[in-house]
Amino acid sequence: MTQNDVLGERVTTVPVPQQSTTSASVSACRACGTAGVREFLSLGSTPIANALVEPARSATPDPSYPLAVGFCPSCSLVQLTHELPAEAMFDANYPYYSSFIDALVTHSAQHVDSVVEERGLGAGSFVVELASNDGYLLRRFVEHGVPVLGVEPTPGPAAAAREAGIPTLEEFFGADSGARIRKEHGAADVIIANNVMAHVPDLNGFVAGMAALVSDDGIVQVENPGVRYLLEHCEFDTVYHEHFCYFSTIAVQKLFARHGLNLLDVEFYPDLHGGTLRWTAGRTGTPTERALRHLDEEYALGLDDFAAYADFGARVAANQTRLASLLRELRARGKSIAAYGAAAKGATLLNSTGIGANVIDFVVDVNTHKQGKLLPGARIPVLDPAELMERRPDYVLLLAWNFKNEIMRQQEAYRQAGGRFIVPVPSPQVVG
Repeated sequence: MTQNDVLGERVTTVPVPQQSTTSASVSACRACGTAGVREFLSLGSTPIANALVEPARSATPDPSYPLAVGFCPSCSLVQLTHELPAEAMFDANYPYYSSFIDALVTHSAQHVDSVVEERGLGAGSFVVELASNDGYLLRRFVEHGVPVLGVEPTPGPAAAAREAGIPTLEEFFGADSGARIRKEHGAADVIIANNVMAHVPDLNGFVAGMAALVSDDGIVQVENPGVRYLLEHCEFDTVYHEHFCYFSTIAVQKLFARHGLNLLDVEFYPDLHGGTLRWTAGRTGTPTERALRHLDEEYALGLDDFAAYADFGARVAANQTRLASLLRELRARGKSIAAYGAAAKGATLLNSTGIGANVIDFVVDVNTHKQGKLLPGARIPVLDPAELMERRPDYVLLLAWNFKNEIMRQQEAYRQAGGRFIVPVPSPQVVG
């Protein structure tokens, strides 16, 4: 039973007319190639989460595609059981610009500062960032006088990075990219791939490219939300078509080793994206005690066994039912409800739970590239955050709950005026 079945609705999967996009069933694990990936969560069919809708085409239905997650019993990788072409999601209209998120910019600056100090980077070094977006992170390296190169496939963010003085290749990174970049620019002392490895359908090509590009004594650093925290906090809205995979340290170690990279360290950031891990790898070296501790904890939790995932679908369905009931009850009492964050996770939450414009009046987002458009599927208008004080909704559903603290600080005036927030995960909660 899917979550859309629980809420009494079913959406048919259809192709995108303009692109003839179709969803393909995945028959073998993206990492190890083993058949038999076992599905444990289905969110029905949903639109592409970041495919915001121009009001002019609001009469055209949004195509939707199967969204389900499975577990590979061979290498422990959690992954989508269907996939769309990357080009269908990371296109010229891709609206995500990292520089709009203060918490992420701060986290990235601290990351850069620590790497520069620990690795002794300077004018003779070379740093490459994969999925460098609008250059938000590499700018900090430039401030330290470190030569950089960004690799970013989406035209808008890539152009913004170049305008900020960050040399950027506008392309997808893969197996051939690493060797070519190394030949043209030299080996990389540091490769950073934050919040991108989950977005890559060809995992082996991506990691092989990093292994080809990194210097013999260099490091690769990858950040992504840990699948452990997705399970523990019921973060089902982290699932969308852009996220092909959901990583444990167990799966990452095996993936790296397949391409001659040793897992060296693991760091945990509990307040970033609901629980983020930073994995450091290199050609030589052995895991730190901290890395070994993370591995031990994951094995103790059974993250290498399907049993750890088996009941997740039922837990998600229960959470969705509670959230839908809460919102319906508030509307029945005459309360007005808005939402904060036109994020991909918000599109998943709304569409898979059956929440639309009949429940949420509008969504606000600081990203000006999203304002004036409609959320896909739910078709809720995206407005400037100033509208919260202008319209004074009784409640605001925090779709971007992963930046809850930042948002609530920004909206202190709304809170002081009596506004209340609804945090949807791990379980719906109303906070003042």
